[in-house]
Amino acid sequence: MTIIDHPDIKIYTEIEQGKKWLNQYRGCLPIFTCTLGFTATALLEGISTAGATSESRRYTALADGEFLVNGIQKNPTFPLPSLTVGISPTFISRAVVEKFNLPLYLFNAGLLQKPSVKNIDLQGKPANCVSSGKALPLEVVKHLYQQGLYWGEILAKEAKSSYLILSECVVGGTTTALAVLTALGIDSRGKVNSSHPICNHQQKWDLVQEGLKKAGLNNENNLINPLQIIAAVGDPMQIVVAGIALSASKKMGVMLAGGTQMLAIFALIKALKNTSYHDAKLENIIIGTTRWVAEDLTGDTIGLSNLIGNVSLCATDLNFSTSSYSHLQAYEKGYVKEGVGAGGSAIASHLLGITKEELLHMIEAIISSFVMVTKS
Repeated sequence: MTIIDHPDIKIYTEIEQGKKWLNQYRGCLPIFTCTLGFTATALLEGISTAGATSESRRYTALADGEFLVNGIQKNPTFPLPSLTVGISPTFISRAVVEKFNLPLYLFNAGLLQKPSVKNIDLQGKPANCVSSGKALPLEVVKHLYQQGLYWGEILAKEAKSSYLILSECVVGGTTTALAVLTALGIDSRGKVNSSHPICNHQQKWDLVQEGLKKAGLNNENNLINPLQIIAAVGDPMQIVVAGIALSASKKMGVMLAGGTQMLAIFALIKALKNTSYHDAKLENIIIGTTRWVAEDLTGDTIGLSNLIGNVSLCATDLNFSTSSYSHLQAYEKGYVKEGVGAGGSAIASHLLGITKEELLHMIEAIISSFVMVTKS
């Protein structure tokens, strides 16, 4: 089979594996999933820009999920929170979902309130702050893991010869990702990303160290059960997405749509494959993100991907520097970067024939309509 490079998709690690995956699913219509979750880590001052205030960050996932499903509405139940700089990445994902009418599954892994749109409630719980060392009850983690495995099987049957995009929305999730990676024995300090233009590494590291110490996971004991790690310092989304990816990968391609958080989930997947779910096919799983994450100079996404190993890190070459909207131009200055599967949805659009220039126009069209509706 001839492997064709795509001009709007970059591959940074495991290049041949990435080319093979992308070539296999060129022209395929994926199923798009977004798993929503909450960690009280999001409420800490300065931890994230995904909501200008700690109060607004309580509702970010609810608002992003509602917009992803419904698109522009005059009076949404959960309005998109104003950001200090930039605009929600859900505009990118919504543009692709709307253009191709992608099958969409919204999972509630554990939120403070019920979503306003159709969703699958997995009966999870919001997580405590990562610094507590007691993020989630172990029984809840085990339940969410089984739910993930179950839905991976269901979605694999639904998608048939296509692939799954597994996205997320968890404010504060790069901090829980750092915690999980560290607990798994991966030296990820200073390598993760954030929604800040310059990553708040020290704040994240201090929280993670406090949580790991309280949980007794800071002694470099890498024999800890992965489910116990999530219970100690993780968030409810992580174990759900890991479960879906594990079981779906037996039969089809899976794109983990995100940056640091999805790299942490891939590391979790590897640990679970070694301990409890041996049938997963890791070669069927790739990471799909944005170049704003992959090439973020204040983190080391590529280095982290290489440390974790055996995964192809791919990114859309989407560029907002010529946009007429300052909110989008902010991405080029390091704000926001990723979320709600923005990078993965963009890659899917490229595989379906949409160039990065055409995608920019699609996103701007939605923003233009959004501005008109919200001002009227």
